[in-house]
Amino acid sequence: MPNIRVLRDMKARELVKANEVIRRAYLYVARNESLPPQVRHQAQLQLNTFGRYTRPTTVKNRCSESGRGRGIMSEFALCRVSQILSGFSQLSVTFDFSSTNSG
Repeated sequence: MPNIRVLRDMKARELVKANEVIRRAYLYVARNESLPPQVRHQAQLQLNTFGRYTRPTTVKNRCSESGRGRGIMSEFALCRVSQILSGFSQLSVTFDFSSTNSG
């Protein structure tokens, strides 16, 4: 069973995807200064009627296993701790620091 934070993030991703086009249209109208103020105000009121999880800023990178929000490897959607525990560490990208200049 996924963590509540993971479920919340999945819900936010679905709602952002479903409402992205109409939100962007309302944002364009609300920010367009060449339009009359009444039209811009109506667009802003329509934006305010959208739910909390329809804003793209509510979508966070979270670990799909633990729900942790820090140290996420985006290729696998796992945090570094879960990646090590689940054996994905062999698949991670290795960095070669020997060829870099020191100093």
